[in-house]
Amino acid sequence: MQETDLSWLASAQKGNSDAFTQLVETFQRPVYNLCYRMLGDAAEAEDAAQETFMRAYRSIKHYDNSRPFPTWLMSIAAHYCIDQIRKRRMALVPIEDMGNAEPPDEVPGPEMSLSRSEEQRAVRGLLNQLSPIDRAAVVMYYWYDFSYEEIGNALSLTESAVKSRLHRARRDMAKMMMDQRAQAQSIKGAAHGEQSPAY
Repeated sequence: MQETDLSWLASAQKGNSDAFTQLVETFQRPVYNLCYRMLGDAAEAEDAAQETFMRAYRSIKHYDNSRPFPTWLMSIAAHYCIDQIRKRRMALVPIEDMGNAEPPDEVPGPEMSLSRSEEQRAVRGLLNQLSPIDRAAVVMYYWYDFSYEEIGNALSLTESAVKSRLHRARRDMAKMMMDQRAQAQSIKGAAHGEQSPAY
């Protein structure tokens, strides 16, 4: 955090609502993006981000200054999103450039758009199969470059548990991807077989 952020944090902890507003403006984008990737819906992500800052505001006087503020804030967002996923049993995690929830400035051609869309659907499908906590760990690690320690702090896990969950998630996703490809090849082969002329 920058010096100004630390100053706002100190003021916010003393009850200065204007200082907290400055913190919201500084961190609203990363918090929204995390919620968006966890929930996959813009309106739900906005609600989750708002709830995150409301919870942070209520708890900021008890915030432990020895802990990085962004990690603490992201942990509130992650836990809220995990609860929402568990309640609603919905999980759409878009694969986009880190820190950017809007479409890119350059509009890709039709072929690239189709390829990217197919890739996004495939990744969403794989991530949807993971448990909410595993999904949060994967999103934090691969989209936000959180360290094992930061993920552990955010999700109330030990570092070894984080490593174990990420290893298992990678293994499971790789297996699912191989199964999907095998199934696609099987369907493709069957389709070609049906089209083959009978002699």
